[in-house]
Amino acid sequence: MLNVAIVGTGNIAPIHVEGLLEFSDRCKIVALCDIYPEKAEALNKKYNLDCEIFDDHEKMLASGIKIDIVHICTPPYVHAEIAINSMNAGKHVVVEKPMATCLAECDAMLEAEKRNNVVMSCVAQNRFRNSIYKLKKTAESGIAGKICYANVKSYWWRGHSYYDLWWRGLWEKEGGGPTLNHAVHHIDMVNWIEGSLPEEVTAMLANVMHDNSEVEDLSIAVLRYQDGSLAQVTSSVVHHGEEQGIELQCADAKISAPWDVKAEISRPNGFPQEGGNKELVNKIEEFYKSLPDLKYEGHTGQIEDVLNAIENNKKPLISGEDGRRTIELISAIYKAGCKKEIVKLPLSKDDDFYTFDGLLKNAVRFYEKATAIENLPPDDITVGNY
Repeated sequence: MLNVAIVGTGNIAPIHVEGLLEFSDRCKIVALCDIYPEKAEALNKKYNLDCEIFDDHEKMLASGIKIDIVHICTPPYVHAEIAINSMNAGKHVVVEKPMATCLAECDAMLEAEKRNNVVMSCVAQNRFRNSIYKLKKTAESGIAGKICYANVKSYWWRGHSYYDLWWRGLWEKEGGGPTLNHAVHHIDMVNWIEGSLPEEVTAMLANVMHDNSEVEDLSIAVLRYQDGSLAQVTSSVVHHGEEQGIELQCADAKISAPWDVKAEISRPNGFPQEGGNKELVNKIEEFYKSLPDLKYEGHTGQIEDVLNAIENNKKPLISGEDGRRTIELISAIYKAGCKKEIVKLPLSKDDDFYTFDGLLKNAVRFYEKATAIENLPPDDITVGNY
């Protein structure tokens, strides 16, 4: 039985609790920690956990309670500190997205993982959605041809009051806007499906709807890969409808999540033939439908994978290295958008955007955050579908 502690009991923590409770024969939640202990107590009561409550993660780690895994569900600016302290105490770590605020923090976390011989996994739960897993498998099959263009749509909508929360909308606390905190899911997806980082990145950042926030609420990035193919990533909290997805325009067909497939065939004059390539569409559809569904989706699927990794002494599907790659691409988008230049990858350790201080020094501050409330009303949240 693996004992689990959760640090940070805000909006995302209940999803972790519910995922962990699916495996009550393999793990048990023994501690909850939050700088607002009343929030931890409320979560404890809601799920009848009967666990210890702490207001500081270092007190928790020093308490003597047997803890095997620490789930980190706090704002991004303390992810690295809590993860490193937990791993130095011999605990495995599951850290919510984004892994950290910069590459320097990611590298310090990876060093702590290796030195302490523990497992660290960064949450990217959409890899455990049938739509994304099956899209990747279909792309890997080669039936649709090589990927020529990926269109990544991280479309979310957040009202003005979203950025009233004290730590949101500040570069030094949130680390950025939707590029870091929302599109992180979809940027991980494109990294996973493409299998590599792009060679070049350019981007534009804007804040068009939230004048109570320093950070962007919209960014559009264009990526160029070694083989000459392109990708476009739109990161937004201004899109009504929250229609998220990823579309792959391959040499012979388009495949996407939400699932759709189209395939053109040429007339002698180069224009598309009416009806398209029905034979190829049917072949792709048959392959897609032949793929078995995952037993568990979302956070629950990732939690199962982490438990398997710890129990079998192996790497989880989503490792710290995966989390670092996502932060590297996000850092490149911010550099391109803030400095208005084409950025080449990989980023070196002497690059300003390798460190959080460098990001803060160069960040574009769209507005001055004038409102800061301690807590927003508790309510349901949206965590996306793709």
